[in-house]
Amino acid sequence: MLCQFTFKNFKSYKDETIFDFQAAALPEFKETLITTKSAPDLVPVSAVYGPNGGGKSNLLQALSCVISTIVKPVHELGKNRKSIILQQKVDAIPFLFNEVSANEPTEFKLFFLIGSNLYCYYIALKDNEVTAESLTRKSITGKKAAELFDREKSKITLGYSINKKSINTDVNPKMPYLSFLAINYDIPEISEVMTWFESCIIRSYANPMVEHQIMLEKYTEYKSQFIRALNDMDIDITDYRYDEDSKQLYMKRKLGKKEYELSFTEESDGTRKLIAALPVILLALREGRLVIIDELDAKLHPKLLRYVILLFKNKEINRQGAQLLFTSHDMSTMKNSVFRRDEIWFAADNEAHESDVYSLHEMRSEDGSRIKNTATYDKQYLEGRYGADPYLRNMLGGAFA
Repeated sequence: MLCQFTFKNFKSYKDETIFDFQAAALPEFKETLITTKSAPDLVPVSAVYGPNGGGKSNLLQALSCVISTIVKPVHELGKNRKSIILQQKVDAIPFLFNEVSANEPTEFKLFFLIGSNLYCYYIALKDNEVTAESLTRKSITGKKAAELFDREKSKITLGYSINKKSINTDVNPKMPYLSFLAINYDIPEISEVMTWFESCIIRSYANPMVEHQIMLEKYTEYKSQFIRALNDMDIDITDYRYDEDSKQLYMKRKLGKKEYELSFTEESDGTRKLIAALPVILLALREGRLVIIDELDAKLHPKLLRYVILLFKNKEINRQGAQLLFTSHDMSTMKNSVFRRDEIWFAADNEAHESDVYSLHEMRSEDGSRIKNTATYDKQYLEGRYGADPYLRNMLGGAFA
C-alpha cells in the first residue's frame, strides 16, 4: 500500500512535491480507511482535479515513471513475479523552463507498506541514467530503518542483510539496482519490493486504444463477479464470449426468452469504457493493488464513476487494501457524500508554468479556518475558491470578455 510519494523536477513540477495517502485526523468516513495495526491509516481513494495544463496528468505520470522504470527491465527478461498491467514506459523529463532544473536529475521517493514493513525507495534519473538510488526497510513497530542498499553513481554499498560476496555491485548506469537484484538474485526483501511495484496498475482512458485492451478472456474464473458488477450499474449483460478467430468480444443479453449478441465495437462509448476498465478494477480489489488511472471519468456516466469510487471505499469489498488514484473533470462526484477532504486534490500551475498539488484538507477559508466537511465542494471549486481555477471561469472571464 502506498503511503506517500515525493518527486522533484519532473515535467511541469519544478520543486519538491508531496502526494500523501496517509489519512488526516478527520471525522468523516473513518470506516472507509485502510487500517493496519501500529501503522498510519491510509485513504483508499485520491481524486485529482484541476484545469487542462495544470499538472494533473503529469502528477500521475511521475508515479508511472518510477514504476515503469523499475518494472520494465524485469518484465522484458520475463523475470516478473506478478501479471503486469502497465501501458508504456514514461521517461524522466525535467522541468525545462529553467536552465538549472533542465540540467539536474529528476528525483522520486516512495514510502509503501508491505505487511508489517515500511519501505522507502529513492531514485534519481538524468539522461536515462541512474545518478542515485537507495532502499531502506523499517518494521512498523521499529524505530530505525535498515539500509538494504545505497547507490551514488557507480558506487553501490550493500546493507547488512543482503551483503554477500556473491552479489555483484557492478551494474549498467541505465539499470536500476533494484531491478538488477530482482533479475539476478533470490533475495526475500528485494522480491517483496519488486512484487509490490509489479502489482501497480497504470491506465489512461484519454487514449481510446486502451478500450480495446480487454482482459476478460484472461480472467474467465471471475466472470460472474464481472457480470454482477455490470448489472449493478444497470447494464443488462447476462454473459459474454471471446471469439479467438476474430479476436472480438461479444456481449450477451436476453430480451424475453431470446438471447442476443452484440460485439464490443457496437456497444456505446460508455459501456465499452466500463467493460475495459472494470476487469482491472475488480482485479485490484481482489489482490489489493494500486490503480493509477488518468481521466477515469472520460465517457463514463457520473453514476458509474461514483459506483467505482465507492467500491474502493467499501471495506466489505475492498478487503485487501486496494487503492485508486485518478484524475477527473467530473464535478458531480466532488461531494462531501462521496469523499473525505483529504481524498480530494487539486493541481494547478503558476505564471512560471510550475505545477503544484494540494489537498482540500490543506485549504483555508477567507477567515483562515479549514474547509468544513459540510461545504458544497463542487460549487466552491467552480467559484474558484480552491485556487485551481476551472477553465470555464477563465474562458468566461477571458476569451469571451
